[in-house]
Amino acid sequence: MPTSFATLNLPEAQLANLDNLGYQKMTAIQAEALPHALQGADLIAQAKTGSGKTAVFAITLLAKLDPQNFAAQALVLCPTRELSTQVANEIRRLARYQPNIKVVTLTGGQPLAPQAVSLEHGAHVLVGTPGRINDHLGKRTLDLTRIHTLVLDEADRMLEMGFMEDIARIISTTPPRRQTLLFSATYPDDIKALSKQFQRSPVQVKAETLHQANAINQQSFICNKSERLPALETLLAHFQPRSAVIFCNMKVGVREVAEHLKQRGFSVKALHGEMEQRDRDEVFVQFKHQSFNFLIATDVAARGLDIEDLPCVINYELPHDPDIYIHRVGRTGRAGKEGLALNLLTDAERHKLADIGIAQKTELDFEVISAISGATLTPRPAPNVTLSIAAGRKEKVRPGDILGALTGEGGINGKAVGKIDVLDYAAYVAVERSVAKQALACLQNGKIKGRKFKAIALA
Repeated sequence: MPTSFATLNLPEAQLANLDNLGYQKMTAIQAEALPHALQGADLIAQAKTGSGKTAVFAITLLAKLDPQNFAAQALVLCPTRELSTQVANEIRRLARYQPNIKVVTLTGGQPLAPQAVSLEHGAHVLVGTPGRINDHLGKRTLDLTRIHTLVLDEADRMLEMGFMEDIARIISTTPPRRQTLLFSATYPDDIKALSKQFQRSPVQVKAETLHQANAINQQSFICNKSERLPALETLLAHFQPRSAVIFCNMKVGVREVAEHLKQRGFSVKALHGEMEQRDRDEVFVQFKHQSFNFLIATDVAARGLDIEDLPCVINYELPHDPDIYIHRVGRTGRAGKEGLALNLLTDAERHKLADIGIAQKTELDFEVISAISGATLTPRPAPNVTLSIAAGRKEKVRPGDILGALTGEGGINGKAVGKIDVLDYAAYVAVERSVAKQALACLQNGKIKGRKFKAIALA
């Protein structure tokens, strides 16, 4: 099967943009799905996080956009705010080949009024959660009558979260002759029913992406229930991951693990569902920036977390559902890199490991935690610090503006500046720890696009 994007009927400018963005060859799901999608077919694509599915629908909807028409032409529904933000950012990157494409994110956690004002000025692509999209439809601040491409991303998650009625109401306001692209990690009966109700002769494609070619090294260790925290220390001492997501099943476990590791000198942050959206955004960004080493999270809180180069996932507790386990560990071992998944379990949880093995069609071995004891526990500082700037897309701030402010008058070496994330109302830049004070002073005393903005270092 062809793997070059050049085999697709795409504009030369888009092919050049894809090459600049590092899209060297198509992933399995892209090679399977894009030829059908670009011909206008409805699609059911079974693909997991990290498979490259976002590019499938982004490239498809962008190919049909009319930049001169500022009516909403494409709608992407996502289960969470975090995923919506990531998808919108990726669509913006892939849209760079054509000027003035406006992508608007519509999610909860932000007031309705500024979103409504943004919609008044027109938008080509809408990305959001079903609840907030319905809010705007109810307030008559949103018109979906000219949508030609509808995307249901992580449809199984949206149904699990109870969004079926919202989705049906939204789709009823879109044109019947639209293209509908449905993406789901699993294909249960309710997804089949959803497809039957809203799609026309969909092409079904599937791509297995997790655990191929032993990309993820899974190791499991048994311990007594009362020994979980010391066992976790043993894993960190022995394997010494520079960074990891540590999963707990409940937020009480998240707090316990985070507090324990902090006391032991580790650079950690907790993520759970009770946190304010801004706080959650900042934790996501800091972890992506490598400004702390270990993220302790529940499954619900970590939805939408997408790290390009995550070396390790640790299951402090095994989940009850094998699909959740596969989703967790699928966050490592991406883009051809090797990943490490470490599991702690008690004797009473051996059946969970067996079920996970059955789901993966492989036998998962385990050994006692004492078999790897002996290494010295040595916490290391995170390599970067994240600086927060009180200006974002609403102020027309771009990553290049921030980089220019730091490397120009600020005199910071460009190599010391890492990822830059610009959200609607704030921007975040990662800088090496050794230049953090200098960089912060530069942002506090200097200007971005001729204006002064408040800047702080996130703790």
